[in-house]
Amino acid sequence: MYTQNSAAALLSPFQLGSLTLQNRMVMAPLTRSRANASDSPHALQVEYYRQRASAGLIISEGSQVSAQGKGYPYTPGIHSAEQVQGWRDVTQAVHREGGKIFLQLWHVGRISHPIAQADGALPVAPSALAAVGKLFTTEGMQDFVVPRALEEGEMPGVVKQFQDAARNALEAGFDGVEVHAANGYLIDQFLRDSTNHRTDAYGGPIENRVRLLMEIVDAVKTVWPADRIGVRISPINQFNTITDSAPEALFVHVARRLSEKGVVYLHVIQEDGTRRTPSSDFDWQALRAAFDGVYVANGAYDKARAAKEIAEGRVDLVSFGKLFLANPDLPRRFSEEAEFNKPWTEKFYSGGAEGYIDYPSLTEERT
Repeated sequence: MYTQNSAAALLSPFQLGSLTLQNRMVMAPLTRSRANASDSPHALQVEYYRQRASAGLIISEGSQVSAQGKGYPYTPGIHSAEQVQGWRDVTQAVHREGGKIFLQLWHVGRISHPIAQADGALPVAPSALAAVGKLFTTEGMQDFVVPRALEEGEMPGVVKQFQDAARNALEAGFDGVEVHAANGYLIDQFLRDSTNHRTDAYGGPIENRVRLLMEIVDAVKTVWPADRIGVRISPINQFNTITDSAPEALFVHVARRLSEKGVVYLHVIQEDGTRRTPSSDFDWQALRAAFDGVYVANGAYDKARAAKEIAEGRVDLVSFGKLFLANPDLPRRFSEEAEFNKPWTEKFYSGGAEGYIDYPSLTEERT
């Protein structure tokens, strides 16, 4: 039964595999478009993540596993020596503050544009189906293009991109990695039947559509132990114009297969991604029951809701996005029942320090 005192569970240590987290509050991955011209983290990212090291676990912003995996300007990668060094500076800063940090491994698939690709190549996807809408590029907003469908013989190369990126993350000093299989990006495009119209071993029935994700997890496990690997999914997400005809059947199957792989956590976005919350009969507890590891919930959580669902055993950890973005000392604010800074939305992706590393801490507010 939930009581007000149950909120203390949010601030209590938690064992995540072989890692001891200082609390159950996870900083969600947040794309901020602050990388330099080489898609490398630099001094701004070092300070940004250092400020938020009181999270039980930080999950980095999505980091493209290859040049092919890039979709947006100024997002960091994890496929060059300069990028690895930039991330090493970040992890060292977080560790000096006593924090833990995982890198999110990201390939955007069709959510890209030739402007963002080497030699103006088409983005790749499971099938030659364009997303609907426009994409931000260095040349302004552009219509999505019809991507090139990956050939079956290219799939081992895609898997290797994730494996190499996982190895680079280890070299950069991360505590683990999260495979990004959510939000309409490449792996999610393979999972969903609205974007995967393939007729080979990677398309058709659910077991085929989950093949790429499972091969990627197996490849990452050659670098990292399973208890340092998480996976993020978004079963009812509609962002990036993606849906599935039977999401519960699909993602319960995904959860069972990932449980068999032994990954340490499943990070679940429980919203649709379109800034509205539809009525949904998706059975989140069936998804949780299908996965034997740690269940990390995300989606419009506040302190009270997070504490209640932890106390009721519905979730193990809760990830917070905008709250951590605007409140670098969020665990302290929860502990002291303090007010929150308001997110500076117009500065989310604007570049520079404003709206990035200048949100005041409680100490700064009180001096």
